[in-house]
Amino acid sequence: MSQHWKTRLYNAYVTTGQAGKGTDSRNYQGDPAKLFPPGGVARFVANRISKDRDISILDLGCGHGALLHHLRRLGYRNLAGVDTSAEQIAIAHQTGLAVVEEGDIESHLAALPASSVDVVLLIDVIEHMEPQEMFSVLDDVYRVLKRGGLCIVHAPNAAGISGMDVRYGDFTHEQAFTKGSASQVFSAVGFRRVQCFEDAPSGTSAVGLARRAVWELGTLPRRILMAAETGAVRGSVLTRNLFVEALK
Repeated sequence: MSQHWKTRLYNAYVTTGQAGKGTDSRNYQGDPAKLFPPGGVARFVANRISKDRDISILDLGCGHGALLHHLRRLGYRNLAGVDTSAEQIAIAHQTGLAVVEEGDIESHLAALPASSVDVVLLIDVIEHMEPQEMFSVLDDVYRVLKRGGLCIVHAPNAAGISGMDVRYGDFTHEQAFTKGSASQVFSAVGFRRVQCFEDAPSGTSAVGLARRAVWELGTLPRRILMAAETGAVRGSVLTRNLFVEALK
C-alpha cells in the first residue's frame, strides 16, 4: 500500500519548496542568523511574550527551527520544539538547534504534564488539521499551559485580501480562519482572552517603513467600505495571514 498522501508531502516539505527559502542548509556557515534572519513572525512573538528569559516556550510544528533560533539569540533558555518533517528537523540539528525533535504533535503534548509550559507557539500549523484534530490539539495545549500562559498562532486569513493564496498555496492545508472564527474556536476551548492581529509589514528599516506605509494607504479604501457596510470603524484584519493570541 502506498504511503498516505500527507505523509508523502510532509516528508518532502523541504525538497518541494514548502518549507521556505531559508531552508537551504548549503548557505549555513556556522551562523544560524545568516540562514534564518528574523522576520515579522519572530518580531511579533518576541514583542508579545514575557521578557523573562527563563519562561518555557514550546514551538509545535517548529519546522527547521528559525523562530527558536531567534528566541535563543534573544536570550531565552527554556526552549523546545517538535515537527513531523525529518528533513526540517535534520536542518535544525545541523544548525546547532538540539532542543527540537521529530515527532507527532499530539503524542508530544500528551506526554507533557499539566500546567508546565508558559508559551505555546503554533506557527503555520493548525490550518493543516481537520477540525476534530485541531480541537484535540488545542485542548491539550490548554491543558499544558500554566495559568496566564499564552498560545500564539499564525494561520491563513480567509478574510485577507489575498488570503486564499495562502489557504490553497499548500496542498496539505485543510482550512483558513477569520477573526471571528478564530475567536470562536479559542473561546470554546476555554481561553479567557482571545485577540487577533494583522501580519502587516513591519521593521525599522527604510524598506520596512515604506512597505508599511504602502500597506496602510493601499488598504484604506477597503477599510472604509467595510466600515460603511458593518458600522465597525476598527478591527478589520486584511493581511493574508493573521495572528491569534489566546490567554489561559
